[in-house]
Amino acid sequence: MKALRFHYSVPRYLFTLILGKVSPFFYTGPTSPLRYEEIPEPVPLGPDWVVVRTRLAGICGSDINMVKLHDSPSASPYASYPFVLGHENVGEIHIAGEACDLAPGTRVVVDPLLPCRTRKIEPVCRRCLEGNTSQCEHFIDGSLSPGLLLGSCRDTGGSFSEYYLAHISQVIPLPDSVSDEEAVLLDAFASALHPVLRHTPGDNDTVLVIGAGVIGQCIVAAIRALSVKCRIIVLAKYGYQERMARHFGADEVIRSTRDLNILFAQVAAATGGRVLKPIVGRPVLHGGADVVFECVGNDLTLDLALRFARSGGKVCLVGLASQAQGVDWTPVWLNELTIAGSFAYGDEVRAGERTSTYKWGLDMIADGVVRLSPLLTHRFPLSKYREAFTLLQSKAGQEVFKCAFSFREEDKN
Repeated sequence: MKALRFHYSVPRYLFTLILGKVSPFFYTGPTSPLRYEEIPEPVPLGPDWVVVRTRLAGICGSDINMVKLHDSPSASPYASYPFVLGHENVGEIHIAGEACDLAPGTRVVVDPLLPCRTRKIEPVCRRCLEGNTSQCEHFIDGSLSPGLLLGSCRDTGGSFSEYYLAHISQVIPLPDSVSDEEAVLLDAFASALHPVLRHTPGDNDTVLVIGAGVIGQCIVAAIRALSVKCRIIVLAKYGYQERMARHFGADEVIRSTRDLNILFAQVAAATGGRVLKPIVGRPVLHGGADVVFECVGNDLTLDLALRFARSGGKVCLVGLASQAQGVDWTPVWLNELTIAGSFAYGDEVRAGERTSTYKWGLDMIADGVVRLSPLLTHRFPLSKYREAFTLLQSKAGQEVFKCAFSFREEDKN
């Protein structure tokens, strides 16, 4: 079967890192670590494993960062090379191990995390026991090679191929009422629902969402799906992002600008704050939002997130942060901010019972509380991966949110 696989080698990495600055072509070119190649079809790793046939595979921002070599080296020990990329998924059971009671052809999504229970580690670590599977202490141990989740572990494969592997504990059957197009957005929605549930704003709070890509949109959708009446302000780059943010329930949208004086004035007006001018450097906001969800992860947006939070406020880092430079941490100290990170999903407490973020999000979709399919804007066959990644790197004028690779027969025509 054909797959998109990432091969780490120092020469390829350095060559692509240098030439990628000249042209984005080199990130997916023949000399890059990314290879479109033939690999063997997987077989179950044991009686409690299944082989899933991919229907749709979403391209996550983390996949783009991997291809563009923007990932922090700090994450590299938590992967095993070469690995097939892709963790956003919807598929159907192809082969089920003897201990699995799902029939072939059953449509499913797979919770991509690879914590203790997928690695035959008993007893499970204290973080998994608490339901914080995204904080598992054994992502590099047990019966599997290192990997935080599907699409970073060489043993399981990933959804950027026709088939991949999953432990039965990861597999969630899909109701008929949930389309493939909705299901493939579940991972992004769960990645937003998790931080919103862990840091739920109050009804009287002002929330600022920095970034209006898929995750930023899902943050807005998750807040409204939980019936929180807070005021939501979104910082968006493009007009089509503004329209979508309002569709999901944003009260106000501020269009980003390179002129920080204008941007700070707009945020101050929206939050009831005041702009102060320092001796040198970026403006200072006195006042700001009660909760800031940072959904981009670059140097500037991380710095702005700290500056746009009020005294005693909270900043939740949801975007895939890297080695940021030029971030002034003074607001954390001066304003006694609470900084929280959010990686993926886990278990949540719902009506006094524990359930996975994935299952909670799926229930919201099935019940019609949220409708995410408008975010799926483009589909490609896997063979056109270069076109897909090129499109995602040049969103201006393209109205791009989520791109997915399709393996379905109906999309081949």
